[in-house]
Amino acid sequence: MTHTPERCPKCNGAMVQGFIFEFDGFQRKVSSWVEGAPEKSFLLNTKVPKDKIVPIGTYRCSTCGFLESYARDEFAAQ
Repeated sequence: MTHTPERCPKCNGAMVQGFIFEFDGFQRKVSSWVEGAPEKSFLLNTKVPKDKIVPIGTYRCSTCGFLESYARDEFAAQ
């Protein structure tokens, strides 16, 4: 079941879909959730198995600013 919040659970304001992005060098990327505990990598600081990455979509209340995030494949950049 896919849940999409329409009203803020804090103040009942309207929720607006968006995303939190990260800088990776000169690239801007959608933040992601990674399954499992972080593991150190010699060259890249942290190992990130590609099959364990799920993009994060975030909804923001237009009234109070409350954020609610979900990790789902549908939030990947198109």
